[in-house]
Amino acid sequence: MTTHTTHPDVVKRLKRAHGHLKSILGMLEEGRGCLEIAQQLQAVEKAISSAKRTLVHDHIEHCLEGSVREGGANADETIREFKEITKYL
Repeated sequence: MTTHTTHPDVVKRLKRAHGHLKSILGMLEEGRGCLEIAQQLQAVEKAISSAKRTLVHDHIEHCLEGSVREGGANADETIREFKEITKYL
């Protein structure tokens, strides 16, 4: 796998989500309110969704598009991979 310029941003977002998850576990163990916990779960979901979207777009723009432009990939394989990865958007 190739490291892209957006990977540090994806890592940052996932670390943020990880931190939120850790705090949510503590909130549940402390018996905090459901509204507060739901808000934190929403933040985790948003961070993960943003990281996933960034990663997928990056793959399409750099790996798939680059492969097509350079003529290094089989067109059928590139189309198959494009269809497969867009399922995650």
